[in-house]
Amino acid sequence: MLSRTSEYALRALIHLAQHEEDCPISGAHIAGETGIPPKYLSKILGDLVRAGVLDSSPGKTGGFRLRRSAKKVSLLDVLTPFEQFERRRCPFGNAECSDLNPCNAHEQWKKVIETEQRFLMKTTVHDIALRMSADPPRPRAGGRRKRPKP
Repeated sequence: MLSRTSEYALRALIHLAQHEEDCPISGAHIAGETGIPPKYLSKILGDLVRAGVLDSSPGKTGGFRLRRSAKKVSLLDVLTPFEQFERRRCPFGNAECSDLNPCNAHEQWKKVIETEQRFLMKTTVHDIALRMSADPPRPRAGGRRKRPKP
């Protein structure tokens, strides 16, 4: 349910959190390591600097780093510059879906949204980076797997 921009922002920040000791890290390096198109990533990183999530330093040895510890950066902090959580359209076509004018699925859908919000507020970049460092890499969906020779 997240935009591609939000997914890329999360990927970039997880990479920065996993390599905090190497910071600052150049945008080109982050792009190469995460598979994010460099020009697209440049815009995302700039938006995160303006939002106060990242710091940037210019020059040959410059790059990007988290402004606060990864333990203090929630996923909501990362996604807010790219997602409009407050003004979501009703996925069931109701022009104005609210507690006063609910669609047929409003109560159930509201619970989904509230659960998502709690997750994004309570989960930090560090939490995800730590889990990803501990888990072995998984094959990507649709990727080819080598078959063992008989």
